[in-house]
Amino acid sequence: MEIDKAIRESNDRRLKTKYNNAIYVIKRALALYSIEEVAFSFNGGKDSTVLLHVLRAGYFLHKAEQSCSNEGLNDFPIRTIYFESTSAFPEINSFTYDAASAYGLQMDIIRTDFKSGLEDLLKTKPIRAIFLGVRIGDPTAVGQEQFSPSSPGWPSFMRVNPILDWSYRDVWAFILTCKVQYCSLYNQGYTSIGSIYDTVPNALLCISDSSNSKETFRPAYLLSDGRLERAGRVKKFSPVSNGPDNIDLRKNSMLTASVIAVGDEILFGTIEDQLGPSLCRKLHSIGWSVSQATVVRNDVDSVAEEVERQKSTNDLIFIYGGIGPLHSDVTLSGVAKAFGVRLAPDEEFEEYLRHLIGDQCTGDRNEMAQLPEGITELLHHENLPVPLMKCQNVIILTATNIMELDKEWECLIELTSSGGLFEMMEPYISKCLITQLSDVETAQPLSKLCLEFPDLYIGSYRRSRTGPLTISFRGKDQARIESAMEALYKKFHPGVFSETN
Repeated sequence: MEIDKAIRESNDRRLKTKYNNAIYVIKRALALYSIEEVAFSFNGGKDSTVLLHVLRAGYFLHKAEQSCSNEGLNDFPIRTIYFESTSAFPEINSFTYDAASAYGLQMDIIRTDFKSGLEDLLKTKPIRAIFLGVRIGDPTAVGQEQFSPSSPGWPSFMRVNPILDWSYRDVWAFILTCKVQYCSLYNQGYTSIGSIYDTVPNALLCISDSSNSKETFRPAYLLSDGRLERAGRVKKFSPVSNGPDNIDLRKNSMLTASVIAVGDEILFGTIEDQLGPSLCRKLHSIGWSVSQATVVRNDVDSVAEEVERQKSTNDLIFIYGGIGPLHSDVTLSGVAKAFGVRLAPDEEFEEYLRHLIGDQCTGDRNEMAQLPEGITELLHHENLPVPLMKCQNVIILTATNIMELDKEWECLIELTSSGGLFEMMEPYISKCLITQLSDVETAQPLSKLCLEFPDLYIGSYRRSRTGPLTISFRGKDQARIESAMEALYKKFHPGVFSETN
């Protein structure tokens, strides 16, 4: 077949690997289900177009293995589902029908919503599995594998995702290598096509021409950064704080950060979290207030819910744990879900990983190179083997111990000094007093003192039940701290307090 021949003759090793993996998934599905039990969801987009041709190649290769002759290999009997919408681009509809005619697709056209149409179709057809052009990073791809049962509440069928691990670059490498037709909108600067109401050409492909008032765009395959594939989607998201923007930070003495640790082992008590307290101290040292430090499970929804809850009430969030290739490393997926974006392969980040890991990093399905799309800034520093990541106001740390955290923090501070990563505030000043007074004796006076000095943090604690009481004063104005301490002295007999470090 022409597709298989084009790939075999290509010098693109990465594309060959992606193609071979996809063919394996297709052959596996066709071995598990009969032709009558499988269907293909086609929507005319680039991913769906790639799947159409990979699926045709996989079907013919599967049939060829079952038969010694090539007779009957021109037909493509897999049922094709097309959800026609009034909000679809006319070019998408035209391309879909042209492709159906060119390749003899048996089309089931559905004009209701996806779920209702699917329910009606499965009532009348014996479909048990549907091939989908889903890629990792798509909003619907979280948690999916090559074979994934449909979600609860949906009609029962197996989702088969042959190109799940393909990147934007892989999709266009296939289309251009195999010289297959694709929707004309992709030649007009569209890189990700939704409806006519939420899709415009990608501004990153705009061609500047002062002599021409009409905007022109380069083709989609010339987009250099696949993470920005969806930059042409114009759906509005709720505004969130992106940290220290548009305010006079030097006058604002209260910038807040929160710290999130991701780790079942911390919650099980298997290991003790040392990074959280250290990070809190580091933030206080540059004048930031820490609103809370939390520990969440290694679970996508747990991470997403916590980031969603904190990102709009804090100037910055620092999150660590759950970064890597293991099944429990879900932090990036959780952050992406919290911001309503997908994960997408980042080829620049993958190159860093390739140099770090070497031959272990095959690039076939490097989960570590999937980053939240369109919101991820790589924080490069010469002392870091791979960049850190900043997703809007969320900084993702990769440290697993204190030494690594110290190194990453030093790099962040240097990046802040040179590039304004985040604001360095006046550091907090701390003073502590110790006393042998009881909690009962100090409770009311300390409550009144807090009301008199609301700009200071005044706390108290004991290291043991029988040990002395420590009273701490924390703020940014030393004179105010001295005044608060003097006011406390006056509430008791002289000599009951002594200052300590």
